[in-house]
Amino acid sequence: MRFFTLAIVLTSMAFVQPTLAAQKTWDKITVATEGAYAPWNFMGPDGKLGGYEIDLTHELCNRMKVQCDIVAQDWDGIIPGLNAGKYDAIVASMGVTPAREKVVLFSVPYTQAPNGFMALKSSPLAAMPDLNKVFNLSQDEAASRTEVEKLRPLLSGKVLGVQSASTASNFVDKYLKSIVEVREYKTLEQHNLDLEAGRVDLVMANVTVLNKAASQPDMKDAMLVGPRFIGGVLGGGTTNVAFRKGDVQLKDMFDKAIKSVNDDGTNRKLMQKWFGLDLSPPN
Repeated sequence: MRFFTLAIVLTSMAFVQPTLAAQKTWDKITVATEGAYAPWNFMGPDGKLGGYEIDLTHELCNRMKVQCDIVAQDWDGIIPGLNAGKYDAIVASMGVTPAREKVVLFSVPYTQAPNGFMALKSSPLAAMPDLNKVFNLSQDEAASRTEVEKLRPLLSGKVLGVQSASTASNFVDKYLKSIVEVREYKTLEQHNLDLEAGRVDLVMANVTVLNKAASQPDMKDAMLVGPRFIGGVLGGGTTNVAFRKGDVQLKDMFDKAIKSVNDDGTNRKLMQKWFGLDLSPPN
């Protein structure tokens, strides 16, 4: 009789659980960001988070009519923290890659920007060819590989800094590790400091953060150099909100809000405020 009763309970739960999941209401959401990737997200001198993605998150939450708490989380633990339930979404300049798609769910994109290089103005690398030319790894990987080979004489033996677990590190691992010595860093600021101090010859990251860094007084000797890359191991060059695999309803809420800010020009205004650029994603 005990087994029969248990069977009834388990059977009942099988019907109840999906119903409960379907009825979940998202009236309060905790969002994680890195807090160390200016101008996308950063921790100000007052200890408060600021940046483009902070403003964007507040706008999205207003449109979804939910309360959002934004917390800082180190980049290398940001996806594990999401899947452990520490927070509900990630808004941290995260690109879509096949590896990430295996473990998280992504929203529609809210920006699109390529990755590029930064070096010192006094360095021979300041003369890297094809400045600002964009190569799409997804559309023409052969041309991208040809471009890398074109850079080989300049890059050979140089030390390149990159943030660990970033899409830029994926690119470096696939295309450049046989050419340069790679040093991985926990944060963007760390590899920028080493660039300014001459401990690395160049760094690779999203061009928006490199452009912001190069505009700061303490990075006055740095400049963006060479070509830019998008697609392939870098993802589509878009940035997207990440969620746990099962939180489809939450993704749908964010998708609707993101499309709204993209369509009415609000997102473009935030981009101009923080980047001075229109980084609108493809429709």
